[in-house]
Amino acid sequence: MPAASVPPVVVVGVGADGWDGLSSAARAEVAAAEVLVGSVRQLALVPDTGAERVAWPSPMLPAVPGVLSRHAGRKVCVLASGDPMFHGVGTTLVRLLGAGRVRVLPHPSSVSLACARMGWPVEDTGVVSLVGRPVESLNRSLWPGGRVLVLSADGATPRLVARLLRDRGYGATVMTVLERLGGPAERTLTGTAIEAAGAGGWCAVVDALNVVALEVRADPGTAPPVPLSPVAGLPDEAYEHDGQLTKREVRAVTLALLAPLPGRLLWDVGAGAGSVAIEWSRAAPGCEAVAVEARADRAERIARNAASLGVPGLRIVTGTAPAALAGLDPPDAVFVGGGATVPGMVETCWAALRPGGRIVVTAVTVESEAVVASWHAKTGGELTRIAVQRAGGLGGFTAWRPALPVTLWTAVRP
Repeated sequence: MPAASVPPVVVVGVGADGWDGLSSAARAEVAAAEVLVGSVRQLALVPDTGAERVAWPSPMLPAVPGVLSRHAGRKVCVLASGDPMFHGVGTTLVRLLGAGRVRVLPHPSSVSLACARMGWPVEDTGVVSLVGRPVESLNRSLWPGGRVLVLSADGATPRLVARLLRDRGYGATVMTVLERLGGPAERTLTGTAIEAAGAGGWCAVVDALNVVALEVRADPGTAPPVPLSPVAGLPDEAYEHDGQLTKREVRAVTLALLAPLPGRLLWDVGAGAGSVAIEWSRAAPGCEAVAVEARADRAERIARNAASLGVPGLRIVTGTAPAALAGLDPPDAVFVGGGATVPGMVETCWAALRPGGRIVVTAVTVESEAVVASWHAKTGGELTRIAVQRAGGLGGFTAWRPALPVTLWTAVRP
């Protein structure tokens, strides 16, 4: 069948109010479909129209291409929860088929409905989806006074959130669980995280379709490093490390030189505690990083740091670079925090960069400085030296204690 005559896949957003809440246009698309695809819950929300009904298997995402292929050429209508383009299947379908092959009829999102119930401006409210993601993903969005909406995976999510808040020093946070938003069985539960965290807590029985609204409050006496800013240069104390850590001041400059942007990929080579990869991942939506570390104990430490700082999806490769870099997706940026003198290290990283990609290599020893000076001479870029001094005790007085100066070579791949 010619591409022009292939009917688009229609995606209809459905709320908890089901058929009654659909617009006339959305109802018409559901009624005209030859194949109706959705979860068992979503399919139950619309009446029998005579269409073939296909329930998504679990896990859903790997099955999407096969379902579309089996019903190619037919009028397919996919049901989605709320706004299909907000953490929904609509985004997946557009990515697979292209925007010209998908028509989306959105319903108000759960975020819009939750903000309406709470009286919160949507534009000032943080949103974290825990659908298919570890609960530690919430850590990066926690600070006193913050307002966050959590998109729950199921009825167990509120208690998991409560326990994380309790353990992080935010047990005083006010949690509001909003069930079945927009439907006839809508219900609201409210209490503190510390009260919800126990086995008999107030959110012990919660409907699977829920959103959790958080008014974040720190417990009295919660020690630093709470709160943690989203800006690069977190306190060194925020990381578990064995001394192999890019120090705060150097890290802040390094991240500025790497210039993270949404959707870009970083290689952090010789990652140590993983601080640069972690702060890159925290910098903007969709930033991804691969932390490459030779020692297994440090790789495990990186995983703990990533979870603690809200980026548990950080990819960690345990192996010795440059050999361990083989097969990785081409990066948009590379940070070489150690190992510049290893034969082939800088060459491999430079060759792997996408056009326009940025590399930052640090040097502390005379030998590594010679390497970056050589690359600067033949490739260009910038050389920067950072010398940091911190005040410390000296007898009964205070004196400046200098750290080893660090030289950074930065360049952009043509």
